[in-house]
Amino acid sequence: MRKAMIIIAAMLSFFGGRAMAQRCLPGMSAVEVNANMADGFYTGNSRNCGYSFGVYYSVFKGNANTWSFGGEYLQTYKPYGEKGRIPVAQFTGEIGYNLHLISDYSQTFHLYGGLSALGGYETVNWGEKILPDGSTLHNGDAIIYGGAITLQVDFYLSDNFALGVNIKERFVFGNSTGHFRFSYGVQLKYVF
Repeated sequence: MRKAMIIIAAMLSFFGGRAMAQRCLPGMSAVEVNANMADGFYTGNSRNCGYSFGVYYSVFKGNANTWSFGGEYLQTYKPYGEKGRIPVAQFTGEIGYNLHLISDYSQTFHLYGGLSALGGYETVNWGEKILPDGSTLHNGDAIIYGGAITLQVDFYLSDNFALGVNIKERFVFGNSTGHFRFSYGVQLKYVF
């Protein structure tokens, strides 16, 4: 009888349900790399949309909420003339808090809403004031500041890797090229 109980216990342990991963625990950290489209979707003839790349470091707090710190490079364009466009680049540092909104029981899906403060530098046409047609550009480089609102979904591929999608609305001040930038994209996160 004892051998039968041991065999049944062994079979249950081999063929039973899997143990759930311990994810998003307080004190865990993550590094995230993201790539986004900004101000629209590039179709080949779009002259005003752009892109951004960012790197962030996050620290998990209670209830899977996170503090994040990082930087981002955003490149957009302003249409000029019939076929031209003027580049506008922003280099920003960001600090924010991401509130965990919902997740599934197995911790493979997480939805976050975030709010962050940002500051940095914006350059218009890389500092060149004279355009190719001889016109003078009146918009100049500037120190910028502001914030961002983010909605992000993470899908855990394993205990350490998550793939996600995000939408983000940035609002910046101190510049003369526009105050709002909408972006959407993907991110890859490594949790350690």
